[in-house]
Amino acid sequence: MVVYITLKEILNIRTNFEDADFWIIRKGQDKMLGKPTKEFSLNHIGLQLNDVGRSLFDPNYLYYLFEFLHGQGVWRQLAKGSLSLQHITVSDTKNFSIPVEVPDNFGV
Repeated sequence: MVVYITLKEILNIRTNFEDADFWIIRKGQDKMLGKPTKEFSLNHIGLQLNDVGRSLFDPNYLYYLFEFLHGQGVWRQLAKGSLSLQHITVSDTKNFSIPVEVPDNFGV
């Protein structure tokens, strides 16, 4: 069964998050928005799997899922700001939904 869950249900998400599993680029040119990175920056959005997330995903798998999402341009759709310098918000990231295949008895 495939369900859509928001990132806030499976991840701790915030800026200035040094202990995150990985980060996504929060501001800059639109082609860089949402690009995952393994390098900490105060300005990046940090993503760390919570207990529910760890029961569903490996952090490395999720990193590559975010590579795919970035390549598809999904973060560009959420971009705010001027043409030369845009950003995505922590709130938009938390409310973004991804499809997840779960067992039929998941959550029962």
